[in-house]
Amino acid sequence: MSDPLPPDLLAANGRIDAMDVLRGFALLGILLMNIEGMVAPLQAAMTGVNPALAGADRWADAAVYVLVQGKFYPLFSMLFGMGFAVMMMRAEADGRAFLPVYLRRILALLAIGLAHALLVWSGDVLVSYALLAFPLMFLFRRTPVSRLPKWGIAFILAPSIFFVLIGSLVTMLMLTPAGAASMEAAMAEQGVAMAAELEAQRQAYGFGTWAEAVAQRREDLVQMLGYLVFMGWQILGLFLLGAWFVRSGAIARPEAFEPFYWKLRWVALPVGLAMVLASCAITPYMDFTRSDLPVTAAMGLFTLGGTLMALGYLAWILRGLRSSLAPRLMWLAPAGRMALTNYLLQSLVCSWIFSGWGLGYFEQLPRAWQVPFVVAFFAVQVVLSQAWLARFRMGPMEWLWRAATYLRLPPMRR
Repeated sequence: MSDPLPPDLLAANGRIDAMDVLRGFALLGILLMNIEGMVAPLQAAMTGVNPALAGADRWADAAVYVLVQGKFYPLFSMLFGMGFAVMMMRAEADGRAFLPVYLRRILALLAIGLAHALLVWSGDVLVSYALLAFPLMFLFRRTPVSRLPKWGIAFILAPSIFFVLIGSLVTMLMLTPAGAASMEAAMAEQGVAMAAELEAQRQAYGFGTWAEAVAQRREDLVQMLGYLVFMGWQILGLFLLGAWFVRSGAIARPEAFEPFYWKLRWVALPVGLAMVLASCAITPYMDFTRSDLPVTAAMGLFTLGGTLMALGYLAWILRGLRSSLAPRLMWLAPAGRMALTNYLLQSLVCSWIFSGWGLGYFEQLPRAWQVPFVVAFFAVQVVLSQAWLARFRMGPMEWLWRAATYLRLPPMRR
């Protein structure tokens, strides 16, 4: 059974304010991470620090790679797990059925994600979240709270262990002349395929029609779903960690978990940063034509380091909410309350600005200028979210999602 709903779990307005602030903060990081794959081919944004860049563009690319890339999707994933736990605990506290309601919720999210991935932008994460919510719901709904972090850590470690095993196997194969020749041929073939895919994305998104872009997004979606075989374990583990934060009371009563959060701030974050920097020292650019141990070890370090940094970011935000910074951080809460709307809006607006079927600024915004563009865009989203929620109860996509979940139209106006 789930744990009893703590009486102080909910804020006075029926929400956990810290989660809304964290969602708002995560939205900024998600756009900082995604903008590179909106301005240019998505495939080019997944390879680390671009060796072709120089000057301010290279510094911006490196800063985003070290501080943002791979740090905010773990935070977003944990928040998804928190939302799952909150909904489950509220249902049990009220004596309501949870399973059919949550099943409709993830099916609705899957539909929204598919529309987003196929019609707007192929870097969608909602489809992955919806698919991984099925094992979360059916396999871990009754997991005791003490076991959630154990399962979570095991799943989070799985991709990095797999990377190292693959790298070790490839390195061993390359010790013989025949094995080396075979691996070099396979990697060269993979490099040609990746280059062709990158060029296909460039033509479809930069110069193609909307219909051609949709066709390319269909191909991208199939490939992205293939990545779930490797990275889905980590995301599911992050869901479980997020569920633990809620069910243990750590997110609602951080003051009662101060030693734990101190370790996240002063141990997990520095260690995670050191792991990411070590990964960059080995290879800052993830070359798809290499799968040897140094490259895969760098991938493993980067993946684990990013998760530790995400936990550190979470801990610092919670610390800020208990300090004089709280009023400033609370400005992020309205954007977080409309996280789904704002996430989709980011894709809609940026796709329209940069794609060939829109304004056509594809590959025309320098890397260094992408950062101030994102900050300015997100500031507008924060202001618009505050104005919207002053008049309405929830964002438009949140309203649609809730209607599909509960099979009734919720009130919209305040």
